[in-house]
Amino acid sequence: MDPERRVIEDGAVAIASGKIAAIGPRSELEKRFQPRRRLSRPDSLIAPGLINTHTHAPMSLLRGIADDLALQEWLEKFIFPAEARNVTPDFVRWGARLAALEMLQSGTTTFTDMYYFEELIAETAKEAGIRGVLGQTIIGFPVPDAKTPALGLQRAEAFLKRFANDPLITPAVAPHAIYTTPDDVLRACRKLANQYNSPLLIHLSETRRENEDSVKTRSTSPTRALDALGLWHGRSIAAHAVWVDDEDIAILKERGVGVAHCPSSNMKLASGIAPVTKMLAAGVNLGLGPDGPAGSNNDFDMFEEIDLAAKLQKVSTHDPRALPAAEAFAMATIGGAHALGLDASIGSLEPGKLADLIVVNLASARAAPMFNVYSHLAYALKGSDVTDVFVQGRPVIANRRPLTLDEALILRKTQEYRDKILASLKQ
Repeated sequence: MDPERRVIEDGAVAIASGKIAAIGPRSELEKRFQPRRRLSRPDSLIAPGLINTHTHAPMSLLRGIADDLALQEWLEKFIFPAEARNVTPDFVRWGARLAALEMLQSGTTTFTDMYYFEELIAETAKEAGIRGVLGQTIIGFPVPDAKTPALGLQRAEAFLKRFANDPLITPAVAPHAIYTTPDDVLRACRKLANQYNSPLLIHLSETRRENEDSVKTRSTSPTRALDALGLWHGRSIAAHAVWVDDEDIAILKERGVGVAHCPSSNMKLASGIAPVTKMLAAGVNLGLGPDGPAGSNNDFDMFEEIDLAAKLQKVSTHDPRALPAAEAFAMATIGGAHALGLDASIGSLEPGKLADLIVVNLASARAAPMFNVYSHLAYALKGSDVTDVFVQGRPVIANRRPLTLDEALILRKTQEYRDKILASLKQ
């Protein structure tokens, strides 16, 4: 995914000190380097690690708890009550481990998260060896790690200080949404993020109801209302942006807001179809995200998001040329890096960038025959085809085996939590 979108046949990547030292034809690199370790995968392709620009990792433990519901009903009747009864530091740690395991196994090397006890998610990400842009959630009602927004802001500042300049963690401030976070708190979140030169993460115009409520109470859209509050004056990533119009898109472009498109979630919750082709045409930086795996989407597979992103734009525009395969894959790699403001270090295979990369098996029925690599990446290959994963040059998945996480233990703990959660819902 370099600027020329090169596809190198019989290629190789040389890694040194966690960075890409060289990339090119294998025969050339073999003449230049004498590696201490060599990984040969002749029936595979090497690609940049996938970048998840929006999720809620610990919600993996609530996977499938409530499905086939509208967003507000899902949140208010099921998710918020289940979280109030079950979310503890231990819950967050094990949920984040389960999420990190699934993400790494399916080729995600960077994830963007909004949740509670975010410092524990950061600790777990470092333990797993996965890169994270992690936002401490701030919301206008009592939640498991903060009974007031003021306490949430205190937690966020402590989080920003603790993980400043971390090689794997980019700490962020994450006000939940315009409809759950008071205006004065939103302003305080922006001020805090700017003070520490950190990103701000927020949900934006996910549903028609959110937009209609904003027009009714504020006489304008959520994008324009947040702009009036100054929220976009700084590094920002907005999740969803389904119900945005041309004026909203112009603001997002002008303010440099990165947008996380979540096709599976938007489809599953019937939230609508984001105007992705319009945003791309306007020059907005777009990435992809699976959202949370507890009703809005039930997995973290970014290959699925690439496939659905492309197809959803085709069917909504009635144009099969809308969002071609190569551009859909770009949204999961270099596009996501641009949206997060990390494109100087990740998102493509280029010398000098961090060695976040994946190896994808091509020796399978669904990968044959090979005519176009981007077609395969978007429409044929799956997360389960990933065999090896490197984050900053460190192998974290080798021949499909996790090297940093205890898979058997995580699955046992997941079953224990399932039983606890079911019991809590009967209370």
